[in-house]
Amino acid sequence: MEWTFTIDELPQVAQSFWAQYGAQQIFTLEGAMGAGKTTFVKALCAVKGVEDTTASPTFSIINQYTYRTNDGATRNIYHLDLYRLRDEEEAIGAGVEDTIYQDGAICFVEWPDIIAQLLPADTIRLQLTVLPDQRRQLRTE
Repeated sequence: MEWTFTIDELPQVAQSFWAQYGAQQIFTLEGAMGAGKTTFVKALCAVKGVEDTTASPTFSIINQYTYRTNDGATRNIYHLDLYRLRDEEEAIGAGVEDTIYQDGAICFVEWPDIIAQLLPADTIRLQLTVLPDQRRQLRTE
């Protein structure tokens, strides 16, 4: 899939994204700094009804948000930013492996290269690119 959008169109893109990938649990987010990875996760959380304040997990490494499903169950969304971690061992020590394999949780992983071997085969890879006109392009693999 591919979307090209402005910041004003982001809520509609997030809605379309969940319509396409709502059954998936693990997503990687790749793109340059400033491409809008965290902004995209915020929009996805808003569509799910997350009421927590969403922010970049650059320093915390893992942020946890909760939302309610249509049947009233509480579910978690985890937003991981691995930019500051040195290697897979440090990521495991920080709880990354436990987080991405938590049953029923949705995980968004920024800078996923150091844990590539830990990711399940059905991980959806997202690539976010800033276009010359400042719109964003989101592609999935």
